[in-house]
Amino acid sequence: MTMLADWIDTLDRRTDLPTRRLPVKWVIVIDHDLPRGLQANAAACLAASVGNAVPAILGSAGTDASGHTHAGLPWTGCTVLAAPGDTVRRIRNEAAEEAELVVADMAAIAQRTNVYDEYLAGLARSGGEELSYYAVSLLGPPPGGGAPHGQAPAAALARGGAGRGKAVR
Repeated sequence: MTMLADWIDTLDRRTDLPTRRLPVKWVIVIDHDLPRGLQANAAACLAASVGNAVPAILGSAGTDASGHTHAGLPWTGCTVLAAPGDTVRRIRNEAAEEAELVVADMAAIAQRTNVYDEYLAGLARSGGEELSYYAVSLLGPPPGGGAPHGQAPAAALARGGAGRGKAVR
């Protein structure tokens, strides 16, 4: 995960607005060739990672009419897109260079073991061109919302012609 961007400390929690009008955009891009179960696992793991790193995106718990409490969900919403594996890798590598983005990724080696220490050891042995990615999560300001270049890559992805669950090229 990249270092947290400065804007996170001043994130204006706006649970009263539709996600399209929020001061932040969250996108997860997943390799479209993965089986559905691995796609769901990658999205869930990245969501947990981002929620841990940026707890300000989690909304308050809610209580239903029966009195049962439901855990808070991200008030930011999250667009999930599918793309070819090389596109996921390219997006991840480009986003990692953007200081205004919070970037989390799932390297392919993460789903090849069920022992976390083996995953960490595999990461330590790999790097650069050796790593392939099953998914990447990008959290950052929307276009014109504070990104130094006027449009954060996360927002560009979400508005670049791909809707929820659609392919990114």
